[in-house]
Amino acid sequence: MKKVNFFMMMLATTLLASFMFVSCTKEGPAGVAGKDGKDGEDGINGTDGTATCIQCHDNTQGLAAKSLQWEKSFHATGDAFARNTGECAICHTSQGFRGNLDGSYDYTASGAKISNPNPPNCYTCHSIHETYTPADIALTVSGAVALRNTTESFDFGKGSICASCHQGRTVDPFPVVGGADVTVTNTRYGVHHGPMANVFTGKGLFMVGDGLSNSLHTTMITDACVTCHMADGYGDQSGGHAMWMRNESGSLNTAGCVACHTDAAALAADVTALQAEVTALLAELKLKLDAAGITAAGSDNSVAGTYSVTVAGACLNYKALTEDKSLGVHNPTFVVKLLQNTIAALP
Repeated sequence: MKKVNFFMMMLATTLLASFMFVSCTKEGPAGVAGKDGKDGEDGINGTDGTATCIQCHDNTQGLAAKSLQWEKSFHATGDAFARNTGECAICHTSQGFRGNLDGSYDYTASGAKISNPNPPNCYTCHSIHETYTPADIALTVSGAVALRNTTESFDFGKGSICASCHQGRTVDPFPVVGGADVTVTNTRYGVHHGPMANVFTGKGLFMVGDGLSNSLHTTMITDACVTCHMADGYGDQSGGHAMWMRNESGSLNTAGCVACHTDAAALAADVTALQAEVTALLAELKLKLDAAGITAAGSDNSVAGTYSVTVAGACLNYKALTEDKSLGVHNPTFVVKLLQNTIAALP
């Protein structure tokens, strides 16, 4: 009996000790917070988040001026960007232009269309926000540009970005001197509305007759369109990113011309005389086209039918030199001679 009592006493003592041990090792309440340690050393400063932005978006207001000019340009105010399908979209919309360059827009695909089209803008011509450095001002097109309706190309310098669109569209079949008759199927026969690159280079038109040559503009104006159309102008009315050659009062912007044509008054007189001569030649050619039946009086639209290659080519030249809109200024020697030859070739 004593042994049993002793054993029970030892068991109770062991259990009590176990409870006491657990109680002693249990985490107690948190103590009072200690003092903060010493500050560590400062790290190296990171790059300012706006450091790349201010390389272009600085306080010189140059970008604001360019934006204001662009808003008055025909790129911004015209409505041709609504032509957002097929091949039209590669020049009439900003996204189509860039997509054609990088291959992301296939204008030959069935149903090809640019959604939410934008007109030509900063992103069209410049590599905006690609590197976030001044390199983003780089032009999206450079070097020689292939000219449609020819096997030739031409380097317009900075103007190559312009010439990639401002040239004639493909005409098939294209009239060639001595070639077969041409069947015209619609009212829009010709090289379309922007053949300035063809006129400037004297390429890609109906090259009839002898003695055709280019003026010094073609070889001496190394940046072509940009030299004259984007020279310092009058506010937002001419020059710069407005690109107009005359301001709202009709005054010619000669800032890009005076490096060669040092007498501004003589230059203005020469331009007036040239444009009057070209206007008269175009009117004479139009009468002959009306007589041939490929156009009608009071309209530049072509009349469907089959015509000799000379008549079809003459119509193409008339439309191209009318749509060029410089009335000879882009290439005076070539334009005057081509019109004279075209008129002489018709009965």
